Amino acid sequence: MFPKKELAQLVISACHQFNIDTVVISPGSRNAPLTIGFSNHPTIEALSVVDERCAAFFAMGIAQQKQKPVAIVCSSGSALLNYYPAIAEAFYSQIPLVVISADRPKHLIDIGDGQTIRQENVFENHILFSANLIEEESKLKNNTDLLVEALQTSINKKGPVHINVPFDEPLYETVEELKVFDFSNVISSEVEKSHKDYEILSSIWNYSTKKMILVGSNFPDVELQKILDVYAEDTSVLVLTETTSNVYHPKFINSIDKLISKLTEEEYKKLQPEVLITLGGMVISKRIKQFLRKLQPNHHWHVDELKAMDTYHCLSEFVQTNPVTFLRVLSGKKKDIQSNYQTRWLQEKELRAIKHEEYLKNCEYSDLKSFEVILDSISDNSQVQISNSSIIRYSQLFDVNATLQVFCNRGTSGIDGSTSTAIGAAFGSKNQTVFITGDLSFFYDSNALWNTNTPKNFRIIILNNAGGGIFRYIPGPLSTNATEYFETPHGLTAEHLSKMYGFEYVQVKDLKSLQNSLTSFYSESNQPKIMEIFTPKEINDVVLKNYFKNV
Repeated sequence: MFPKKELAQLVISACHQFNIDTVVISPGSRNAPLTIGFSNHPTIEALSVVDERCAAFFAMGIAQQKQKPVAIVCSSGSALLNYYPAIAEAFYSQIPLVVISADRPKHLIDIGDGQTIRQENVFENHILFSANLIEEESKLKNNTDLLVEALQTSINKKGPVHINVPFDEPLYETVEELKVFDFSNVISSEVEKSHKDYEILSSIWNYSTKKMILVGSNFPDVELQKILDVYAEDTSVLVLTETTSNVYHPKFINSIDKLISKLTEEEYKKLQPEVLITLGGMVISKRIKQFLRKLQPNHHWHVDELKAMDTYHCLSEFVQTNPVTFLRVLSGKKKDIQSNYQTRWLQEKELRAIKHEEYLKNCEYSDLKSFEVILDSISDNSQVQISNSSIIRYSQLFDVNATLQVFCNRGTSGIDGSTSTAIGAAFGSKNQTVFITGDLSFFYDSNALWNTNTPKNFRIIILNNAGGGIFRYIPGPLSTNATEYFETPHGLTAEHLSKMYGFEYVQVKDLKSLQNSLTSFYSESNQPKIMEIFTPKEINDVVLKNYFKNV
């Protein structure tokens, strides 16, 4: 059974031919032709999620893991606007998301008709392409061309696109077969790239004694890991990574803030690179951003196939190619040079690691101590999703198990869809997924649990410090008389939500019960599980501040 409407058939056929095999649908009437078609398609998996904001983040999580577009479908009106937070995140995180919205015909817009807004180009500031289709037989070629451009843009440029599909009534008429459309006349599948003189770049590289490679958020890549391992053996190169970089080596600096938090001005100058190569997406560490903006390198090269990011206000070269390709070519041209740059800072890393262990050994029960226990408990080869704010920052202080794959919504760094994204990522991955979140992020996105597609091996760990704990740590909020508006204190618990949505639930209030509860938390079960860890709000910021003083 398929929709009788030709425009709906065209959209469904295009998605199929562009290898979109997962569609997340939110209920509505105006999108009925699309819902009927996608849910009956033999090779497309249609998933139902009621809340459009959650649905969009859920789909984004699937796309994040599958590294291919996932479509989301909604009705007309305000339903579409609820997609916007996930669209912005996908835009900045380079995740392919195909937004398909049903709409009223143009003659019904702005005349007082219900469930109607101005949907065309509504995401223009954060979308790669907007295809505004028209339900007329004479517009078949135009609609086809727009669909092709939209879908290829999402695939090639790795981001969100919007396809707005107006339908007049009737909406529920069906036919037995899906019409076959020809999409062979496609636009170029290649993204135009700039070309650089590698001889000039290699010459600069070879005469520099202080070279830094900084890796931001990055999907796990075996080939990138291999080539960075080669650079780790060069004593003039210092490789800095983050929890979400998903590359590991004993000679990488993987806890940037721990290394640079207490450096003197003289030490900062010694750390200042002559050449900086940046790879991957957003960088979490605020300290490294401040450092590189103040003590800028002579040369900053950002290597990426799509975007030039001038994060440190000193970008000298945008090398538009695959980072692995660039690093391999540069490696083939590089010459050995005497330098103690790497050795000097690896020694500092070891000193900080010793102090880290000493402090954590005697650390009282808190967010920081809980995080240490949690990270040590996660099984090899798990996927770890981490929410924003203080939670992702805590993760930056620890050596993460190299078998783990770690993700966080750092495109916009919002707390709004972390749980939904994590559930989508769990759905799209074969490995067990552990989601570590703060209480505000969890409760903000509590509708994420209203999802029948949540895998049974999905695990949520909530650090509940009764409010926005980060606002007790960062300078500013506590000096005002509006602290409660920053922290938003509450007395909420996830216990009843867990029961309502069919999650097993365990509550933890001290270190011993945390250690004991984690032993069985990851075991197989017939339900996903939530562990809620209540930590002492009054001392969490003190413990963290003392950590940096001691380390």
